[in-house]
Amino acid sequence: MVASSWSAGISLYGVLAVLGIAGRLEWIQSPTLLQQTWFIIAAVVLFVVELVVDKIAIVDSIWDAVHTVLRPVGGALIGGLAPGQAAPLPVLLALGAVLALSSHSAKASVRAMVNASPEPISNVVVSTLEDGLVGMVMALAIAYPQVALVITAVLAVLSGLVAVVLFRTARATWRRLRRRFSSRPAVDPPGAPG
Repeated sequence: MVASSWSAGISLYGVLAVLGIAGRLEWIQSPTLLQQTWFIIAAVVLFVVELVVDKIAIVDSIWDAVHTVLRPVGGALIGGLAPGQAAPLPVLLALGAVLALSSHSAKASVRAMVNASPEPISNVVVSTLEDGLVGMVMALAIAYPQVALVITAVLAVLSGLVAVVLFRTARATWRRLRRRFSSRPAVDPPGAPG
């Protein structure tokens, strides 16, 4: 549950597809809704769309902005629907949402910084690394859940820190730019009395 909710903050549709397929193959217990054929097909189609969109600078940031609500909600639902959980439902929902929000915030912050670079390759590289990270975490969650729990806990802390640092950096940069442009002396138009 922890690994899936955190991973949903980066690739919600990929995680839903993996959970549905793994549940259908009886590798894990997953909610029956996720195992429905129509649900798996929809998740795979949306995952493919996200896979392409995520490689295109600026478009990926728009996609991330739309998913600022969707990914944490998805993480919450993954946490709340996870079978065999002993914690109360509100705790599971909150934990799932916070985990997904931490990874989503780091992803969106990193992407905003990468999109500022002039060359196009870095976006594809970062997106591919994110996909690989989610794939690794989900594979561990299925094969070695305890190992995935520890790794995801570390990743959640790191992604929270990355998001905070990058947000503060962006805010400080914005303030410097505002000060620079607001402190420029006004230039009189040519021919104005001086």
